[in-house]
Amino acid sequence: MPNAVLKIGVVMDPIDRITPKKDSSLAMLLEATRRDAEIHYFEQSDLRILQGNALGRSRRLEVRDTNEAWWTFGEARDTPLGELDVILMRKDPPFDMEYVYSTYILDRAREAGALIVNHPQALRDMNEKAYTAWFPECTPLTLITRSMDDMRAFLAEHGQIVVKPLDGMGGASIFVVKKGDNNANVIFETLTERGSRFAMAQLYIPEIKLGDKRILLIDGEPVPYALARIPSGDDNRGNLVMGATGKGQDLSAKDRDICERVGPVLKDRGVLFAGIDVIGDYLTEVNVTSPTGIRELDHRFDLNIAGLMFDAIESTLA
Repeated sequence: MPNAVLKIGVVMDPIDRITPKKDSSLAMLLEATRRDAEIHYFEQSDLRILQGNALGRSRRLEVRDTNEAWWTFGEARDTPLGELDVILMRKDPPFDMEYVYSTYILDRAREAGALIVNHPQALRDMNEKAYTAWFPECTPLTLITRSMDDMRAFLAEHGQIVVKPLDGMGGASIFVVKKGDNNANVIFETLTERGSRFAMAQLYIPEIKLGDKRILLIDGEPVPYALARIPSGDDNRGNLVMGATGKGQDLSAKDRDICERVGPVLKDRGVLFAGIDVIGDYLTEVNVTSPTGIRELDHRFDLNIAGLMFDAIESTLA
């Protein structure tokens, strides 16, 4: 590694607003602390470029594994981002132009010598919903369109579909629509903003009742367990923030097959930490911005997923 003490930068949402026992970014920072790393904390507003140089207004960060007072800041100082060994980009969506501008700054930091997890180009290219199109053999039949007529025809042909925006997270604005539903037109109008925005439609997968499986991949290799998020009785969505129940389980043979197809592509694109979503035997999302699930899987299976991630980081830096 370039330094005796690993210098870690993290770009994230305000740390005082996280839920410590569930937060994957905190799991990463706790592992960095166990490795005696020097942690530099940034929010998006702290980043800038001056005459081509990537800089940030950082605060030294100390973290603790508690549900109260889990962080302490040091004094703020200007930090050339290229002087850090690693920068973890953990800003949650929405993936808007402000996010894109942040990746430009991180690209300059990468060119100055920092390892960015994940690669800024990959963050820009891999929309969580749309990037499944690169693995059509693994996905349910999927339509991405701005056309309400296309969506109506897709529903008429297949009878029951799931429709969702391309830029949502946490299950927001995901609808299950059946043929004959009088709300279908207004749903399509809302998602496409009357034909002015792209949205996604997929065949409904009945196995959602068994859970939307989150599988984490580190440097292209899957953690051997999935977190199945089982929808509540009054909701179709397999998202913990929407009331789903988490259940740990071994990866199935089909899960591993999907990982074997997706993992090497992500690794080649510089994605060191990713989360894919699988319903039944089908890939539905590829999450590279700020995947979650570490703490739930660690707790259920006595793992240290962040430790595996930092092993991969240190191997990359060696």
